[in-house]
Amino acid sequence: MNTYDLNLILNPNLSAEQVAIEKEYIETTLKGAGAEIASLDDVGNRRLAYAINKDREGYYLMYSIKANGNPEKDIAASLRLRDHVRRILVVKDRPEWKTKKA
Repeated sequence: MNTYDLNLILNPNLSAEQVAIEKEYIETTLKGAGAEIASLDDVGNRRLAYAINKDREGYYLMYSIKANGNPEKDIAASLRLRDHVRRILVVKDRPEWKTKKA
């Protein structure tokens, strides 16, 4: 299994209940695709570099997952169909990025 970073930006105007529903849907989608959630970093509302749908903020969720195959195709395609999901980024985690240079 390879390790991936799954970063999502949600609508910043969601209530706490709506955010919980979105998290539950994301976890169900990940488990349905055969991925394991290693960690979740719930950053919350942050200012964006540019406006998305006239919003200057976004609700950030950063998952670290372990998956086989191509999660961009399997997972991100189904998450893009959600109305509250603004952006999705799936990046393969590489060990050489974590090493310190001399």
